[in-house]
Amino acid sequence: MNDSLVIIPTYNEIENIESIIRTVLTLHKPFHVLIIDDNSPDHTADKVIALQSEFSGKLFLEKRAKKSGLGTAYVHGFKWALANKYDYIFEMDADFSHNPTDLEKLYQACHLGDADLAIGSRYVTGVNVVNWPLSRVLLSYFASVYVRFITGMKIHDATAGFVCYKRQVLESIHLDQIKFVGYAFQIEMKYRTFCKKFKISEVPIIFTDRTKGQSKMSNSIIVEAVFGVIALRLKRLVNTL
Repeated sequence: MNDSLVIIPTYNEIENIESIIRTVLTLHKPFHVLIIDDNSPDHTADKVIALQSEFSGKLFLEKRAKKSGLGTAYVHGFKWALANKYDYIFEMDADFSHNPTDLEKLYQACHLGDADLAIGSRYVTGVNVVNWPLSRVLLSYFASVYVRFITGMKIHDATAGFVCYKRQVLESIHLDQIKFVGYAFQIEMKYRTFCKKFKISEVPIIFTDRTKGQSKMSNSIIVEAVFGVIALRLKRLVNTL
């Protein structure tokens, strides 16, 4: 049984999906891949199905009825991973903004190091972002500064979506209580991990903006993050997190 599962949510990623799957599944360290597809109109799921015979027992697909948000996709994947007994569960984007070779760094931080949650961090050694406009870099960077101020977490990249969890972390979190879907979801997962007193480590990576497909960023996701952080802190203060 492979100990590591990479969860990749997709919505209209037909331009990237085959390449990302092949790259992850041919790394030196063996990984399994779970695609959570939200019924993509471009038939992303059909491409995954076509590849499953080639990667039998390594590539899995969960197809949902409609687009329901990044957070719910990952929660679906987390539950699947726990049910199937994986020890290390990864989040990664489909668009190559996260370099698949860095999966091995995150794995080592948890498997050989003392991390319970390893974060592929864009900001722990400066600003390591390629091809983003300055406005987007500043928004992302200062979002993490804001999160540190409100929550007290000493994390440089609180909105990072490239991470590795040990299964014990996900088992300890009430996944059905996770409601946020965008940046706020990433913050909430880290904050719940922090509140459970698990060890969090940041692993420096270089983030490269997608070259194919369209970004899923929206104003509603940003608003959710701004107010969601305050809501999380208030829940912690009244012991309802």
